[in-house]
Amino acid sequence: MTHHHDGDPQAHHHDSGLAELLDLDAEALGTYLDDVTAWVARYATDAPRLVVDIGAGTGTGSLALARRFPGADVVAIDAASSMLQRVVASARSRGLDDRVRAVQADLDIRWPDVTGVDIAWASSSVHELADPGRLFRDVFAALTPGGLLAVIEMDAQPSFLGADPASAGLESRLHEAMAQAGWNAHQDWRPLLEAAGFEIKAEHRFTIDVNGAAPATLRYAGSYLRNARSALDQQLSTDDAAALDHLLADGNLEVLLGSSDATTRVVRSAWAARRPA
Repeated sequence: MTHHHDGDPQAHHHDSGLAELLDLDAEALGTYLDDVTAWVARYATDAPRLVVDIGAGTGTGSLALARRFPGADVVAIDAASSMLQRVVASARSRGLDDRVRAVQADLDIRWPDVTGVDIAWASSSVHELADPGRLFRDVFAALTPGGLLAVIEMDAQPSFLGADPASAGLESRLHEAMAQAGWNAHQDWRPLLEAAGFEIKAEHRFTIDVNGAAPATLRYAGSYLRNARSALDQQLSTDDAAALDHLLADGNLEVLLGSSDATTRVVRSAWAARRPA
């Protein structure tokens, strides 16, 4: 399992393109992670000592959690060793390697030997599991009394091309193909969280709008659309595949977005669930 900040093509968990996409997602969306971790901190226990990032991917969430909770150690859990290597390297480059460690585990098989958890964070990872209810029960058992589980999911695929009438139809069909392939499909987690014993302390929707022509957004859009093009190769019509190839050719995406007042919007839902003290 790999972490998706947020909206990853599920069929491409372990390739370098996904790793690039995860990092660019965090870069393009600016202070989003700081906003969400601040929201989580409102419901967390005072002075948490152990924080777990479930499905850590490249570790952007792990590092944001380490910044938010400077007195805590952070455990990044992922099934992909290549992703965890990036977590370790990123933590080292920021002087956080003494507080951030990686644990490889396939959470469809078992929860690793990680207990005494004060905060568990799962961003765009729960929907990938075969049995999310079992994960919630495992996390409940691993949390300290009063510990918090934060679950974050993307509500819709990001829109980059909607401001351009000629490209809006292509993006709409691309999103339809993504939906049919089950990308980021998730449910309201409240019933499963409550069934696992959690008390829901809060739910919140985060809306992030960024300048579509900003350099970071352009890089994110290009990476996102390249991953989509590769993953949906068999689902796209010949005309749509050719149009997307043209859009992704050198400079074309920059010209399209740079000449418009496009705004990229991402909406994410979050649940704060507490293990009763």
